Amino acid sequence: MTFDEVLRALEGMGSEQTKSTYVRHGAKEPFFGVKIGDMKKLVKEVKKDQELVYKLYDSGNHDAMYLAGLAVNPKTIAKERLQNWVKRAYWYSLAEYTVANVTAESPFARELALEWLQSPEEMVAVAGWSAYANYVTIAPDEELDLTEIRRLLEQVRKSVHEERNRVRYTMNTFVICVASYVAPLTEEAKAVAEAIGAVKVDVGDTACKVPLASDYIAKVEARGKLGIKKKTCIC
Repeated sequence: MTFDEVLRALEGMGSEQTKSTYVRHGAKEPFFGVKIGDMKKLVKEVKKDQELVYKLYDSGNHDAMYLAGLAVNPKTIAKERLQNWVKRAYWYSLAEYTVANVTAESPFARELALEWLQSPEEMVAVAGWSAYANYVTIAPDEELDLTEIRRLLEQVRKSVHEERNRVRYTMNTFVICVASYVAPLTEEAKAVAEAIGAVKVDVGDTACKVPLASDYIAKVEARGKLGIKKKTCIC
C-alpha cells in the first residue's frame, strides 16, 4: 500500500461517533476516528514497508500515527526516531500506548524510559513511566535491574499524588505492572500500592476510571497470573 492508499483506507473506516469519543479524550485534528480493532486490519500490509510506517507517524494524523505504532518493527527503529516520536506524542493515547509500547520492545527501553520519566514535559514523562511499566511485563526478571525498580517504586510512593495529571495514572500503572509481572518485587510493589491508595486523575468527560492498584493486583493474584510475562505489549 502507498501512503495515500493507507490514508484513504483509514478515512473509510472512520466515523463521527468514534471521532467525537477521541476528541473528548484529547485527540486533535487531523484524524478520521478509526476504531483500533478496524485499524488492525491494515497492519499486516503496512508493516511490510517500514519507511511507510515512519511516514504515517510523521503525518501528524492521529489514526495514521497509531497505526504506525502497531506496524513498526520495534527491534530496528532508531533511538533518534523514538526521541522524535515522543516529542510529537501530543496526547496520552500516543504517549502512553503508541510510543511507550514500541519503546518497551526496542533495544532502548530502559535507557529512554529512565530519561523520559524525569522530564518536565507531562506527555514525555507519561511515555517514560508507561514504557518502563510495559518493559517489565515482557523482560525476564533476570534481565531487570531490581534495585533501580525499587528506587522507582519509592519515587511513586513519595510523589505520585503531587505529580502531573496523566503522570499519576502511569505511575499507578507502573506499580500494578511491577507487582503483577516481577515476581521478586511483588510484595514490595503490593506494599506501595497499599501506601498510595486511590490515585485521582482528571479523565475529563469520559467514562474512564483509575484502577485501585491494590485491588487490581489482588485480582491478578486470584487468577494465578502473578509473575507470568506477556509476549508483547504492542496492541
